[in-house]
Amino acid sequence: MRIILISALCCLTLTAMALSASATPKKRYDAKTESCRILDSGPLEWESLPWGLGGKGFKQVCKSCHTRDNDKGARYLWEESKSSKGWNRIFTSMRAECAQDGSWASLSDEQLLMVNDYLYRWSSTSLSRNDSA
Repeated sequence: MRIILISALCCLTLTAMALSASATPKKRYDAKTESCRILDSGPLEWESLPWGLGGKGFKQVCKSCHTRDNDKGARYLWEESKSSKGWNRIFTSMRAECAQDGSWASLSDEQLLMVNDYLYRWSSTSLSRNDSA
């Protein structure tokens, strides 16, 4: 009986530690709108997932050019092409060729924010607690 109790206590402790150690970013500061976007609850939690508006926008707009062996000369991109901070710089500065040549024009400002949320959340550093700032 004592062994079962100790085993159950260990399982509960490990489960609690695993849940609290989640490294995905919970929020993102958007310098362009000067707002904090909460990514782990509410509507942005859903929209920053692959099946939300952010993920769909990335796949429909960005991946329409940035695929492997594309004929447009666009570099292949995927979610982990840049760090969280790198994706924020792309969307804040709007210096990417795509932003300047009108490729992003099919997305509203809110949709661009959601694509940025999605890429921030799933970037190359999103699972590192030290890099997802």
